[in-house]
Amino acid sequence: MNRTEALDIVKESIARAVPDPDLAALGPDDAFRDALEMDSLDFLSFVETLSKRTGIRIDDEDAPRLTTMSSTADFLLARAN
Repeated sequence: MNRTEALDIVKESIARAVPDPDLAALGPDDAFRDALEMDSLDFLSFVETLSKRTGIRIDDEDAPRLTTMSSTADFLLARAN
């Protein structure tokens, strides 16, 4: 997996958790949970989708690393290698 693929997976996972997200207005370092008004169930759905799409186990203690598209992509790349 490369960085572009990781970012695409993050975007797809957000889109499955949040109806009609405005991803174009979201910068790579913007806190997407706040920007998209994700509640805890939306975030849980995002994490589950991300885990299923990548096959990477994501634990509760990993949540602080999943705050922006950039940090989430970094997390995926670190775990995929």
